Amino acid sequence: MKRRSFLKTSVAATGLAGLSSAGITASAADTSPAPRDYYELRVYRLKAGSDHHLLDDYLEKALIPALNRIDISPVGVFTEMDKDVTSIYTLIPYPSIESFSSAWARVNADADYQKAGADYLQAPKSDPRFERIDSWLLLAFAGMPKLQLPALSQEKKPRIFEMRTYDSHSEAKALKKVEMFNSGEIDAMKEVGLGPVFYGQALIGRDLPHLTYMLSAEDRAAHQKHFGAFGAHPTWKRLNGDPQYADTVSKTTMRFLVPAAYSQI
Repeated sequence: MKRRSFLKTSVAATGLAGLSSAGITASAADTSPAPRDYYELRVYRLKAGSDHHLLDDYLEKALIPALNRIDISPVGVFTEMDKDVTSIYTLIPYPSIESFSSAWARVNADADYQKAGADYLQAPKSDPRFERIDSWLLLAFAGMPKLQLPALSQEKKPRIFEMRTYDSHSEAKALKKVEMFNSGEIDAMKEVGLGPVFYGQALIGRDLPHLTYMLSAEDRAAHQKHFGAFGAHPTWKRLNGDPQYADTVSKTTMRFLVPAAYSQI
């Protein structure tokens, strides 16, 4: 078996251990001929009160340029609004599972990356640059198969993001929530100006099953206004009242994020 085929099969098999293969294709609303992104949501956890500037330097000057050199972009970097920085969130989009499976080997073989990231990569045990890293692999929804860069990001204007994670109590209900998004919820969010960036079904990582998505706005007041319009949207009302989508979410986690100065999203 060729290496590429082996990697593709291995990564897919690992992901399906967390969410069954029947679940991936169970819904007709989830099937699409369009290629879908894979997203790595990577969270660097820091000790309270620690200096994160060396980690920022690594992300800005070493990792993001190296990813861009292998055609992986845009890469987002965020921290939570109005909170001390204890976590740095990164969003890395991959155009295929093959790209995901080979990206880090290619980055680590990049001499410019090794040079620019030396302070981070060679940090002593007595002075680590992070406490631990959490990582999730997500599959883009069929209803929005590619990351969409907001105009505010393209123009480098002030902006905020809300990232929501919906846990479900069963794999079947998790898939019904994905289907609900694909059946009109995504389109309604776009129509009212919520500015979706991505929607992803978690394949690998802790706390499965769940999905995560990100919305954007110029500020929190504008975001709340858009969400108010979404709550009154006839498509949302129809979907929310449909019995087949009842009890699809058992827990909602909401985070308001601001981008780092060097974030590409």
